[in-house]
Amino acid sequence: MNTANIKSYAPKARRDFIQAVTEKAHLLGLSEDHVEPVEIKGDVAIIAGRPYPKMVGQIRQALENRIKRDGFELTMRAMAYTWFNRFVAIRYMELHDYLDHGFRVLSNRSGSEIPEILEHATDVELPGLNKEEVVRLRLAGDKDNELYQLLVVAQCNALHWAMPFLFERIGGYDELLMPDNLLHSNSPVRNLVNDIPEEDWQQIEIIGWLYQFYISEKKDEVIGKVVKSEDIPAATQLFTPNWIVKYMVQNSLGAQWLATYPESPVKGQMDYYIEPAEQTDEVKAQLAAITPSTINPEEITLIDPASGSGHILVEAYELFKAIYLERGYRLRDVAQLILEKNLFGLDIDGRAAQLTGFALMMKGRANDRRLFARGVQLNVMALVDSVCFDAEGLAKGVELATYGLQPRDLTELKRLFEHATTFGSLIQVPEELAEKLSALKQLSEASSQDLFVADALKRLGPLVQQAELLAAQYDAVVANPPYMGGNGMNVLVKKFAKDHFPRSKSDLFAVSTERFLELANTTGFVGLMTPFTWMFLKSYEALRDILLQTKTLHSLIQPEYHAFFESAYVPVCTFITQNCHTSGYEASFIKLSDFYGADRQPLKTLEAIRSTDCGWLYRAKPDDFRKLPGSPIAYWLSDSVRSTYEDLPLVGEIASARQGLKTGENERFLRLWQEVSLENSALKPGDSNQAKWFPCAKGGAYRRWYGNHEYVLDWENNGYAIRNFFDEVGRLRSRPQNIEFFFRLGFTWSTITVADVSFRVLPFHFVFESTGSTCFPKEEKDSGWLHSALNSSVVSYLLHATSPTLNYSEGAISAVPIPGVSRPVPHYDWLLDLARKDWNAYERSWDFQLLPTLPAISDSGSTLESSYTTWVTNNRTIIAEMK
Repeated sequence: MNTANIKSYAPKARRDFIQAVTEKAHLLGLSEDHVEPVEIKGDVAIIAGRPYPKMVGQIRQALENRIKRDGFELTMRAMAYTWFNRFVAIRYMELHDYLDHGFRVLSNRSGSEIPEILEHATDVELPGLNKEEVVRLRLAGDKDNELYQLLVVAQCNALHWAMPFLFERIGGYDELLMPDNLLHSNSPVRNLVNDIPEEDWQQIEIIGWLYQFYISEKKDEVIGKVVKSEDIPAATQLFTPNWIVKYMVQNSLGAQWLATYPESPVKGQMDYYIEPAEQTDEVKAQLAAITPSTINPEEITLIDPASGSGHILVEAYELFKAIYLERGYRLRDVAQLILEKNLFGLDIDGRAAQLTGFALMMKGRANDRRLFARGVQLNVMALVDSVCFDAEGLAKGVELATYGLQPRDLTELKRLFEHATTFGSLIQVPEELAEKLSALKQLSEASSQDLFVADALKRLGPLVQQAELLAAQYDAVVANPPYMGGNGMNVLVKKFAKDHFPRSKSDLFAVSTERFLELANTTGFVGLMTPFTWMFLKSYEALRDILLQTKTLHSLIQPEYHAFFESAYVPVCTFITQNCHTSGYEASFIKLSDFYGADRQPLKTLEAIRSTDCGWLYRAKPDDFRKLPGSPIAYWLSDSVRSTYEDLPLVGEIASARQGLKTGENERFLRLWQEVSLENSALKPGDSNQAKWFPCAKGGAYRRWYGNHEYVLDWENNGYAIRNFFDEVGRLRSRPQNIEFFFRLGFTWSTITVADVSFRVLPFHFVFESTGSTCFPKEEKDSGWLHSALNSSVVSYLLHATSPTLNYSEGAISAVPIPGVSRPVPHYDWLLDLARKDWNAYERSWDFQLLPTLPAISDSGSTLESSYTTWVTNNRTIIAEMK
């Protein structure tokens, strides 16, 4: 599949469909800032001076109400998305010959611009199609657009029975907003046919790619900002590469099947299944105790609680099919069983859920040509808010005691899902309410002659269904959860994360990970693709504790940063964990960081699976990670390296690593030293304490031992201005932290760097800023030893292992083991003096006196060139050391 075609088409299609439905809304007298009144005259509705059938006026009122509720822009986006999904679905089905009448609806096999269904309009058999009207429009000769719209509506309604979630029965305002002029050469439908070659439609995976690229421009608009609830789907969606989907499904669902049936031929169909390492007898006994002796395929459940366009569920369908066929089921019976008994999906994006359901139905239709007529009930849904559910009115309108219910049960259900489309699968159903779900479902299936009660019962059904899905536990949970840091969370999301998931509140993916683990049953498997930051950063230490202490990490793959989307910089990992702890389990890890590019990631993964001695497949016991401070998932460290963390003291035991102050506005309080008056600066030891500007460590380029003295900080009157830097509402903008360490001897480093970390002396007369964190020895006698150890290749190696995100925090430095015996370091003073002289030898230093080559001129009595030659000869050893 050539995703370049899809990437080019989908964003433009979004704009075109939005424009098309917006233009229809304008014709109906509706715009962002104006609503034309509807005047009814007999059987005619007059809107913006145009006559329409009376029914159109009534339907337009419903559209007007929707716009008042959701806003004009959001309504137009939703309706554009609805029609886009329908046309995409019809296009896929016509190319796979899944439309029973045999004619293409959007294209023509002959290459003609006239769709086949229009050419053969009088021969088309579709339920509810008015044949007389078809003949009339056909004979008119100039009514092709009107006739084509009639045929498209009939086709959509014909598909309603099989896929009501996507093809709601047309006749409401969605029909009013159906794009006009579908036969024009530049219409959205013609572009759909012409811009994406037919060969790209062969795999159902195209549905996911269309969805991903359709929302890409909206994603670009909202990314990096506080995200509104309605924009969360666009901001957090990231299409999962097919090979990662295969890895997650095969090592969760597939691993469960193989644990019970190790000789199953299904293994031969699972290219990305990682054969577990040989385990000890003790581990084998633990695994045997939790592995069932038999499995009924009809009882295995798998959920994707953030299903997007259904890519994961589609892959799971294929594996379930292999399992069923192995057990002797007939192929034509398999599709309905999988769709109704095995697969479950939830999402906050209604349009994405439509595509998920469609993709699954297409997988089933490929195996069962009668599937559309079977009335399949999918377990896939978009969560709905309860804002329109009248719990109080329903409680008054029915006898709740008959069902064993009380009014508070309805009130609690309404409260729980008040913001369902914002919180999605993160919502936890309280145990007391879960016990009432059976009774609530029975109530939702009741009928009533009272229109208000009937409406409340209709709205109750989806709330009960999503509560059931969220309260259940599953054998496998496989997902690519939403990614959003705290800075992107709106007030609702931030409060929800803090209140319900305090251990993982810093990022939506971490919150989702914790929640999705709860959806698995006691021995269930969870497969996730997430940012890899949870593996190392201190802010995810609590999440690591959950995974390492109460779960069992079975395998993990760490792709290279540019693992997908061409040049996209997406640092992710994908892993499988079991929802119980097996002590001593030896897990498998594949490290792909040395293999650049999206195309190499699956190939190198397969190579590691087939050849375990390849060099980038590692075996390690997750229990051993807890021996390291902060429990980083540093799987490539050898046992001997891990033992140093137990045998040696840590830097934090002999020194204090501290982050410097944050000014709140660097442009106000920081300057390059050349920009300020020397008379008002304390650039050297002994300079006046009454100065305004003090030398400040602020990270800088890679440089060991000494240097990067470039900035000065406004610390006049002991930092009065920074200490009193408030915003307009009286909040302190600066963070004058760790100032008790100012003017002390330490060793500073750049906290963020793509090079090796390097430590430099922070002299006694310096202050330090947040990007120039500093390590202060607790005893002065340890200074030389500590500085030398920090600049050693061993410490560099350990920091790369525990901080691969290239963010060398104070916690990471404090957690590095070093030999604890302070001793004289040969040549330390010499190295320090060389680095100092080198820094001061150029105009960049405020201690600069003379270029190093100039003194040699008088010695050589010759030219600058011969002077330079003499200087190089005399200092060859020094130059070698500096390199």
